[in-house]
Amino acid sequence: MLLVGATLVLIFVGGLVTSTGSGLAVPDWPLSYGQLMPPMVGGIFYEHGHRMVASAVGFITLVLAVWTARVERRRGMRWLAWGALAAVVAQGILGGLTVKFLLPTPVSVAHACLAQTFFCLTIALAYAGSREWLESVPAGDDVRGVRSAATLATGVVFVQLLLGALMRHMMRNSGAELAVPDFPRMFGRWLPPLDAFESAPVAVHLAHRAGALVVLVVVARLFWRAGRTGDARLVRPALLAAALVVVQIGLGAATVLTVKAVLPTTAHVATGAAILGLCWFVTLRSRRLLRPSARAAPVPAVPLGDPALS
Repeated sequence: MLLVGATLVLIFVGGLVTSTGSGLAVPDWPLSYGQLMPPMVGGIFYEHGHRMVASAVGFITLVLAVWTARVERRRGMRWLAWGALAAVVAQGILGGLTVKFLLPTPVSVAHACLAQTFFCLTIALAYAGSREWLESVPAGDDVRGVRSAATLATGVVFVQLLLGALMRHMMRNSGAELAVPDFPRMFGRWLPPLDAFESAPVAVHLAHRAGALVVLVVVARLFWRAGRTGDARLVRPALLAAALVVVQIGLGAATVLTVKAVLPTTAHVATGAAILGLCWFVTLRSRRLLRPSARAAPVPAVPLGDPALS
């Protein structure tokens, strides 16, 4: 649980780096200006601060992986812990490559998406080690559709975060602060002109806005499905995810209207991760808490003339 919280903080701090344009404030890696601790001024504060938090997350992951390997009997848990460690190492390498190659879009987007994947791994580790998981058994049929709705919501939110990462990094590298400068309209219209899609940053930006509506629908559907179970353990995280989607749309609007002010832009990144984590958590929880459907027992066939009938 400590690792889950630290990872969410790391995602927020990473958002601060991009929101403040500090990605190249420290031009070398793994050291910062050849030092372990450079002067924390200007953009160095955000970039080197991000590296410090990332190092803390990496250390916690290492401790957790070794600890899990020593005390955990379940092979799947051990593999999951080592997988999380491999992911955080890969994440650090991608972070270094973004600096070495001057923020290439593919590497920066991969860095952002791996952060979300690692966050989901930490949630899986925390929940699989919880008392609730250990004292429950695999669920039966998905009679209320919660499991499928949660899986769909998780996938859709992840794609939306991928589009958001592509939009942030593509727009920065193309020199455009805002591809679509107004909200809720687009270039002064409710429907954007067709020639707007000829620009790749604009097309990605509009796809991200459309994706927000899709996320709203699938998360609302998840909340409705969870509500049908009557189990507060499923309803509460689904309700929180739905509420955060509304907040997220407001943060997206604020990002445009404030011309990418640091606070709403960074909160937009972290809130997106929180929504993904909640949908993923409901997906995992629905696989342990839902009960098998009640089915009528089959009536055995009784041959004619059976003495039991007389």
